[in-house]
Amino acid sequence: MVMRGYGASTHLVVLTTLENPEQARTLIRRLLDERLVACGTVVGNVTSVYRWKGAVEETTETQVLLKTRQDCWPELEAAVRRWHPYEVPELLALPVQEGLPAYLDWVRDETHAEGGTA
Repeated sequence: MVMRGYGASTHLVVLTTLENPEQARTLIRRLLDERLVACGTVVGNVTSVYRWKGAVEETTETQVLLKTRQDCWPELEAAVRRWHPYEVPELLALPVQEGLPAYLDWVRDETHAEGGTA
């Protein structure tokens, strides 16, 4: 499926994790209020195994998927860094290569880039 009217990576799915669902919902609502995301999905409990400061850690976290536009990324990154409780939060932006045009239109209409509106 080819995105009509969109070039590759005009939209992003952004991944992050938080300590619990309450923190996840709080972050999503803040990002929605700023119109930096159109939707945030709280996936639920995931187990993360990682190396941190020389030790292997294992933690139960809440995974979050954020749907946004590429041009919202600078503001979204700054907002997550400001509001996220972790010292170094997971924050990965994955480009959307294909998508339902009506959904991508909705994401575009519900978000805005710095200094602009939807």
